[in-house]
Amino acid sequence: MHRDLIATAIALLCALPASADKQLLWGDTHVHSSYSTDSFINQNFTAGPDTAYRYAKGLPVLHPTTGARVRIETPLDFLVVSDHAESYGAIKRANEGGLPREGLGPIDWIHAWLVEKAFRILADNPGSIGYLLEFASPDTDDVVEAARTPARIALPNGDLVARDAWKESTEAAEAHNEPGRFTALIGWEWSSIPGGANLHRVVFTSSDARVAQQFIPFSSSTSSYPEDLWRWLDETSSETGADFIAIPHNSNISRGFMFPAEKRLRDTPIDRDWIDERARWETVVEATQIKGDSETDPAVSPDDPFADFETYPHYISPRAIPFDPGQGDFIRSALRTGLAIEQRFGANPYRFGLIGSTDSHTGLATAEEPNFWGKFPTDSLPEDKTRAVGDIEDFGWVISASGLAAVWAEDNSRDAILEAFKRREVYATTGPRIAVRVFAGTGFAPGDESAARIAEIRAASVPMGGELSSLETAPSFFIQAAKDPRSAHLDRIQMVKGWLHEGATFERVVDVVWSGSRVRGADGRIPRVPDTVDPLTAEYSNDHGAAMLSSVWTDPDFDPAQPAFYYVRVLEIPTPRHSTLDALALGIAAEESGQPISIQERAYTSPIHYRPQ
Repeated sequence: MHRDLIATAIALLCALPASADKQLLWGDTHVHSSYSTDSFINQNFTAGPDTAYRYAKGLPVLHPTTGARVRIETPLDFLVVSDHAESYGAIKRANEGGLPREGLGPIDWIHAWLVEKAFRILADNPGSIGYLLEFASPDTDDVVEAARTPARIALPNGDLVARDAWKESTEAAEAHNEPGRFTALIGWEWSSIPGGANLHRVVFTSSDARVAQQFIPFSSSTSSYPEDLWRWLDETSSETGADFIAIPHNSNISRGFMFPAEKRLRDTPIDRDWIDERARWETVVEATQIKGDSETDPAVSPDDPFADFETYPHYISPRAIPFDPGQGDFIRSALRTGLAIEQRFGANPYRFGLIGSTDSHTGLATAEEPNFWGKFPTDSLPEDKTRAVGDIEDFGWVISASGLAAVWAEDNSRDAILEAFKRREVYATTGPRIAVRVFAGTGFAPGDESAARIAEIRAASVPMGGELSSLETAPSFFIQAAKDPRSAHLDRIQMVKGWLHEGATFERVVDVVWSGSRVRGADGRIPRVPDTVDPLTAEYSNDHGAAMLSSVWTDPDFDPAQPAFYYVRVLEIPTPRHSTLDALALGIAAEESGQPISIQERAYTSPIHYRPQ
């Protein structure tokens, strides 16, 4: 019976002809190869862009540390190799062939020799990444002050090294790009981190290697300020014809600076130009990845019983900084802040879509709990999971096996995927391929959720990432979710609503539809689904949950005068966390990992916004 339900769900969600609806594509926009400095220092000497694309396509590859044959469980549809722009390819070049000496005078020649020696020492000691970060960073924890002096390592012929590495990376993407089958997107990461505030952005383009090789990736060594990145994107787009998107990630460890409400990083008030530039380039943010979940936190959503999920309370800093989560760090509170900013300025910098990705530094896009190869090669094996990184004990178990980017696109091509990101018809999952559709309009009625007339439904509504305006009646939401056939059943579908009233913002989480015969308690909430994970075997049962959940939900508290946003959160039933699987493999109790034995994997859809006018 379960097999029949799954087949029905997949038929409804994934097997419609392209002429009737868009395709659901799965990918990862955030994978680092051996060209990234921190990846190489952590012993990724061999998994370059070519390995990353081959792994994502489903081919067996060699693990960069163990040499073992590894393979993704289900191939991806697209991938961005997003190596750090800072010292792009330099440590690899220094260790493998030496830095180029062309045109260098005696002092710069000696400088290059010293940098080579230093980079070779660093590559022999994974723990040296902390020393490198301390050396390259200003000696202050004040974020605004630190941003005035970008973290950088001076490299003789650094531009030449970066250009050569960029050429190799873009050519690897070109070699692996197969429109209609697999899309290799060209990108990099801009890694601003003043005072330990993570302000990183992944940037990718729909352009090919010929266009991409007309520029070198913009680096935070040039500027720590996001608006300088946006300005560079604008200028480069005008000069080359390339289009881009910049994707913020790990807002959860941004020290409140990722989503400001009043002042930007330059310590000046946000203004309409800043809002418009951000809204132009940053149409999507990364909601979940290896360094934790950024949807929300109990500190900012105390009434949400599912807010405490995969918390990562560690800033990237050579000095210990107490974790202090706040409104500027999380996606849900940013969406609320955006409503208030729009009321003041007439535009919203935070009307973004949501995706997940991994931030893997192994070259391997692994988000599956049973097939997770860690953040770095140095924490890939169970026996290495207790290795400390800075002040983080048991680093390999603290990190998350997450996430994936789901994209509703016309076809599997560079242009179609970028356009889906631009219109925000994308969503995030923490790893499982939960298929989700959401449409909003005013003509839906109960029972429509079981319809397969997607073309008609789409024509009469807006999809996830869209916008409604000037409604006289409450919006209704057509929602369908189907389980990943290789993962667990679904627990529930929730609607997360935020709204603005008399200058203040509010939020509410509503259980829309759920599995089984559970009924709302006195507090209005649906009880938790049973947790069947056995801590002694890491086995679980799909006797609870559902293969597919669907509903039409109408907002009972809609006020046509109030700006609002709505996004869907889908929860699986509990399944074993990767740390539990590691602990049992090591022959120790699951509790000894210090992490939850089970987690509820989830999907977050891009919000649909409502504007009164």
